[in-house]
Amino acid sequence: MHRTPQDISQNLLDAARKAGAEAADAIVIDGSSVSVEVRSGALEHAERSEAIDLGLRVFLGKRQAIVSSSDSRPETLTAMAERAVAMAREAPEDPFTGLADPDQLITDWDIDALELFDPSPEPSAEALMQDALAAESEALKVKGVTQVSDAAAAYGTHRVHLAATNGFSGGYARSSRSTSCVAISGEGTGMERDYDGDSRSFQSDLRSAAEIGRTAGERAVALVGAHKPRTGSFPVVFDERVSSSLIGHLLAASNGAAIARGASWLKECLGEQVLPAHLSLIEDPHRPRIAGSRPFDAEGLATRRRAIVEDGVLTGWTLDLSSARKLGMTSTGNAARGVSGPPSPSNWNLSLTPGDRSRADLLRDMGTGLLVTSMIGSTINPNTGDYSRGASGFWVENGEITHPVNECTIAGNLRDMLMRIVPANDARPYLSRVVPSLLIEGMTLAGN
Repeated sequence: MHRTPQDISQNLLDAARKAGAEAADAIVIDGSSVSVEVRSGALEHAERSEAIDLGLRVFLGKRQAIVSSSDSRPETLTAMAERAVAMAREAPEDPFTGLADPDQLITDWDIDALELFDPSPEPSAEALMQDALAAESEALKVKGVTQVSDAAAAYGTHRVHLAATNGFSGGYARSSRSTSCVAISGEGTGMERDYDGDSRSFQSDLRSAAEIGRTAGERAVALVGAHKPRTGSFPVVFDERVSSSLIGHLLAASNGAAIARGASWLKECLGEQVLPAHLSLIEDPHRPRIAGSRPFDAEGLATRRRAIVEDGVLTGWTLDLSSARKLGMTSTGNAARGVSGPPSPSNWNLSLTPGDRSRADLLRDMGTGLLVTSMIGSTINPNTGDYSRGASGFWVENGEITHPVNECTIAGNLRDMLMRIVPANDARPYLSRVVPSLLIEGMTLAGN
């Protein structure tokens, strides 16, 4: 008899009650994927996987324990519940743990409006291979590309269902379709690499494989001859490909778990200005066809649109139930979890107020400085916001790109950096984080 994720989650709750749990929640993730990689015009690797993962969290008073499995047989569910309850008896008390109150739970949602699942037929492995081959072929057509190290295409679906003894039960399905290509230019010690890729919920939204391959090739060729820039204080433009990482640091610092630990450079900044006054950072988990959209969080609370930063001012923390209780606040409906850990605060879809100028305008206005298109490594002090990252990209003189650069480090302090950002208008609207290229004056640059 076939059991759905909903059936299995309810079976887990029944087993938990029978084993002696006072309360419990269960998450079931059921998915499949197929991926294809090609090299030199031939199939390099093909993989198909189907899996189900189960997670059970039980409560005995203020003690909790979590177990997980990839086996959904009835005897396994019973063993999971008994093991979890035994673990909970030995666990330390956590005064902030526990399920949501029934009156906190979402009671109605429109999953169809979010368009998370593409109803069109699953692509065959042959169709995926043809996309990967097309991406590789187009990259190799770009003059200066010496090889393609990876060209791939993939398709996947998964269903998730969450149920709890407080009465919540809900789930949804997602689909994803992706194509990617990594191209290499030059030879020997002068080799450079770059990439392009796209991932969408609906196959019809995906950019063409040929465009992806061609862009990867052009990007790799543009890096030929890269060398270290000079050291000093210069303006830096973070290209739209990497600019969302800056906003990611702000999100990490405003995460309720970090605030509750006291490990955040923003911990004293609630209600203060953290971005230029004309900028807002909006979270919207209800955007159709976007990977970060969802009707409810991992604790059964309704997700909602909110301004994390409004007109430059930090309005609140990102909270799940536990962090909200620790801080004496209310959850923002931002709990996320896997099958083997408790919920924790996480952000959904984000968008930063765009500017009114293009990236080319920002480069022209900054005069001489660095355009960053790739970053590696990261040294971020969570308490002070001191920032240092390896970077590569292009040197700009008199507002024009002159040559590629690599092996440099950019540094500053995030609190100061974010207050000086100047956004362009080039953000891709279909991404989960819609952040344009960002200009920041006065960064410390270490090269030659």
